[in-house]
Amino acid sequence: MSIVKRAVGRLLHRGWAYAKAAGAISPLSPADYRFRRLGDGACLSFPVGAIFGEAWIEIGDHTLVGERVSISAGMGPGVDLGPGSIVRIGRGCSIGRGSHIVGHQSIDIGDDVFTGPYVYITDQNHVYDDPETPIGRQWPRNNPVSIGSGSWLGTGAIILPGTRLGRQSVVAGGAVVRGEFPDHSVVAGVPAKLVRTYTPDEGWHSPRPGSGPEAARDEPSVRLLASNE
Repeated sequence: MSIVKRAVGRLLHRGWAYAKAAGAISPLSPADYRFRRLGDGACLSFPVGAIFGEAWIEIGDHTLVGERVSISAGMGPGVDLGPGSIVRIGRGCSIGRGSHIVGHQSIDIGDDVFTGPYVYITDQNHVYDDPETPIGRQWPRNNPVSIGSGSWLGTGAIILPGTRLGRQSVVAGGAVVRGEFPDHSVVAGVPAKLVRTYTPDEGWHSPRPGSGPEAARDEPSVRLLASNE
């Protein structure tokens, strides 16, 4: 019986390896997806997550998208979202498995951005302005997101609408980010705060008092996450 199990196991693993290679999406084997741009050497690993609105999605050269990553533009398939792209991922990026990128207005991810698994990036959130209307029935609010080139987003980080993260920045695992952060920032916490920054004369150091995201102070820094991915 052990010989049979080993033989079956080898066949299963070989079959799964073949399925992963054959099921990956690339410019040479795009399946039925019609991305606005899928760069040379780009690859979406198999099994693929939910992908829709790909006509408004750009993925740069040699970017690797991990297994079960969902990338969407708009509320659902079959909607005309206008002439421009909505989700733009630069060249040389690596998007960790199980992550979600949910765009409705504008999400810009620069070049050489790496993420851990299960990162969530969205430019739209539900609001709760009307206390009598169910929150899921109130019209969501958009705010563009940009992530600077060379940045790293740790496992489970959540990037909320309105985030502008400078280049060569680090987001700690599990951080919930909203607001504007300069180049060479390290942000952490819920809500995320600037914990380290870099200047040529001092190197990496703690931030000066009063520095941090230029976010509005008259509303909570963490809204309810949109759930339409």
